[in-house]
Amino acid sequence: MKKAKNATAQTATVDQERKQAEGRRRSGNSVQAAVEPREAEEAAPKDDRRWYVIHTYSGYENKVKTNLEHRVESMGVRDKIFDVVIPTEEEIEIKDGQRRTVQKKVFPGYVLVEMILSDDSWYVVRNTPGVTGFVGSGNKPTPLQDAEVKQILRQMKKEAPRVKVSFSKGERVKVVDGPFTDFIGVVDDINPEKGKVRVLVSFFGRETPVELDFLQVSRIT
Repeated sequence: MKKAKNATAQTATVDQERKQAEGRRRSGNSVQAAVEPREAEEAAPKDDRRWYVIHTYSGYENKVKTNLEHRVESMGVRDKIFDVVIPTEEEIEIKDGQRRTVQKKVFPGYVLVEMILSDDSWYVVRNTPGVTGFVGSGNKPTPLQDAEVKQILRQMKKEAPRVKVSFSKGERVKVVDGPFTDFIGVVDDINPEKGKVRVLVSFFGRETPVELDFLQVSRIT
């Protein structure tokens, strides 16, 4: 009789432990099920924003940027159109013997727009004065690749501006500053990074290479 009672008690204990284990397993699955969607949601992108390229009338890039930004505000689509960028880079221009830094458009006639493409956002951008259309295949705008966007934005952040080269090799120029002032020479080499030009000038009956700053020479018109 005692053996039977012991066997019954052991069976009850095993069943209880089994139920507890099953309960823990289900509870663990419930916790995991609750955590996994949150993790997936955090890993997923917040929205479908991409960078698109729009074509503008020549010289209307700045106007298009201003007009589009105003339309985004007035038409309440800030949740679909986030940024408007004109790709530019700094360039040192030498004119009338003076250096000045100017903003040069990298892609004249084009403007970049970061947006979520929808019927509303497409309408706002497409009907902005000065915009002639989206860049894409057929009537469907094609988003830029992430690598392309990063390259363009990185190029805009370069610290050292490029020097605009207004001379060409073999061109005749006049020296306007330094010990060779008023000498006429021929451009032999150009170094845009240093802003230097090597000019062959006639000195003592022979051509002598002279390295000069861009400011020290002028084109003969």
